Amino acid sequence: MVFYFTSTATDPPTELYMGRDKVENEELIKWGWPEDVWFHVDKLSSAHVYLRLKPGQTISDIPEDLLEDCCQLTKQNSIQGCKDSHVGVVYTMWSNLKKTAGMEVGQVGFHKSREVKKTVVEKKKNEIVNRLTKTKVERNPDLAQARQERDRQEQLKLKAEKKAQFEAEAALREEREKEKELRSYKNLHSEEKMRSNEYVEGTDAADLEEDFM
Repeated sequence: MVFYFTSTATDPPTELYMGRDKVENEELIKWGWPEDVWFHVDKLSSAHVYLRLKPGQTISDIPEDLLEDCCQLTKQNSIQGCKDSHVGVVYTMWSNLKKTAGMEVGQVGFHKSREVKKTVVEKKKNEIVNRLTKTKVERNPDLAQARQERDRQEQLKLKAEKKAQFEAEAALREEREKEKELRSYKNLHSEEKMRSNEYVEGTDAADLEEDFM
């Protein structure tokens, strides 16, 4: 089971989600998307909260109000973190999560620690937590199928982009060939005209009279 929340910190609203327990967290780790940002309370047990970035968006582009919603939700879903003030929340791209054979269910590390961002939630903001909690819905999605469909659509998109690029390059080559042929024709026409002028200029009056006799 996965819990979904709607953040109205952005327009249009943004969907946030997290696993119900460590089993669902494990599935989310396994079937995450490259566009997903993962949130967790630093050095404490907590829910794994996810934000899916929009096309073209980066982790550095997350609006401040949306980032606060994500962090407040993460803090609220930590047994110890929800009680404490000045709680650290770490977040990074899903692709930076590292899972090794010796780790427990739901446990992760990082491929590159320098790509992990950290912020501090000074205190719980009830207005944010309550607003998000009111939007909570439970779903049981097929995470594997969703990821496979995402990858299929991405491949179709890449093929379409490559086809469009190929057609554009072919059209450009054709245009350049036409321009080259046109320049060649103009040059040939100019040379023929020059030879014609040379013939006339090199012919004396007597020769011309003989031509008409």
